[in-house]
Amino acid sequence: MGLTRELKRRSRPAIAPFLFAVAVAYFAFHFVQGDRGLIAYLRFNQQIADTQTQLAVLGEERAKLEHRVSLLRPDQLDRDMLDERTRTVLGVAHRDEIIILNR
Repeated sequence: MGLTRELKRRSRPAIAPFLFAVAVAYFAFHFVQGDRGLIAYLRFNQQIADTQTQLAVLGEERAKLEHRVSLLRPDQLDRDMLDERTRTVLGVAHRDEIIILNR
């Protein structure tokens, strides 16, 4: 009986620091690994950077396509563009022409 009483007496002052250490460890783990933790934040920032790069590339592609479409508008028709589109859509060419497909 004396041993258990001595263990209880000596362990009481250590309970509060132990619980504090467990709480700090719990919050530190979730600060780094949690759903909104440090690693998730870094991953989210990388995803934003990748998406912005993709947006810039798609914006350039869209500008090129808008320019090509503007060349086919009736008020400012470009004959070379019209000829290119009709040959592409209809698949028509003269016998002496050399066709180079650029894809």
